[in-house]
Amino acid sequence: MIFSKKKDLDFHSLSITQKRWMKFKSMKRGYYSFILILALYSISWLLPLLVNNKAIIVSYEGNYYYPAFHDFSIVKNKTYLGQDFGQNKPGEVDYLKLRNSWKTSASDNWLIMPLYTHDPYSDINSGNKMYEPPLGPGAHLLGTDDTGRDVFARLLYAFNISISFALILTVINFIIGISIGGSMGYFGGKFDLFFQRIIEVWSTLPLLFVIIIIASIITPNFFILIGIYLLVNWIGMTYMMRAEFYREKSKDYVAAAISIGQSNSSVIFKHILPNSLVPIITYFPFSIIAGISSLVGLDYLGFGMPPPTPSWGQMLDVGLQNISKWWMVFAPVGAQFLTLLLIVFIGEGIREAFDPKVHSRLR
Repeated sequence: MIFSKKKDLDFHSLSITQKRWMKFKSMKRGYYSFILILALYSISWLLPLLVNNKAIIVSYEGNYYYPAFHDFSIVKNKTYLGQDFGQNKPGEVDYLKLRNSWKTSASDNWLIMPLYTHDPYSDINSGNKMYEPPLGPGAHLLGTDDTGRDVFARLLYAFNISISFALILTVINFIIGISIGGSMGYFGGKFDLFFQRIIEVWSTLPLLFVIIIIASIITPNFFILIGIYLLVNWIGMTYMMRAEFYREKSKDYVAAAISIGQSNSSVIFKHILPNSLVPIITYFPFSIIAGISSLVGLDYLGFGMPPPTPSWGQMLDVGLQNISKWWMVFAPVGAQFLTLLLIVFIGEGIREAFDPKVHSRLR
């Protein structure tokens, strides 16, 4: 009994942020989903060293080369040709054949390959076969697509692209929505009415038609797609923050802050905004889900990332065109389903942790 009272006393002495974190950790489904998705996304940045057909390290005649590292965008790309490693063959080096030839000839040269020796871009021109079934002769874990590209490798690389797209889109969305919506709610009056009329007109913009028109003029890429979606995606967050600022502005602590002469920026950023973050944080995971679904939908329709960029939507489109190749349907659908399921569990845990009734003293 003494221990339980002490435990309760320690809990009540914690800050509201610590209480929310403890509540979130107690939601095992959401907490472990968060750990898993964070680990997978972190590992996905190392895919060029884990899933690739290029060697990580090559030791040739006493010199060391790092072909796989050149796949990182921050490193200037370099393609090693056959003559670079003593192979009198045109084109890029086939590192698996090179390793086998060195082993056969008992050469002192050596190389280390990634764990999975297929990349998401090699096609039939590299010797792959079209629509090879999972675990077929080519050792493709989930088979190949209509151009001979490895499905498992494309699945993993598409995961990184989808999460990155959704994260960047959501963060910029929230920055714009919080800035405009907070200003509308705080200043009100003509300022609020002016922006309401602009938003009402702007929200009628047919986004899909805009994407089709832009895609017919230029080839959309990662950042162009984010820019297109930002045209209208900020509107929902703007209205949410406008309502939150209107609600908080009417409370006594804001009147007290204004009465002692604090500036508008101080009242907004030190007082109102921290008390308006709960709906933003709880909405964040579900906004990530919307971003992933949007990219997959665009890629499926053919207006998304340019080929041969790895994409769940493009893979699903190929699979549905030839439904007998079941792995081309189940692989992207399964990957998207599991990813969205984990994020939903995270959102559920965050919503429960930030529920004001949980920590209310008036229960």
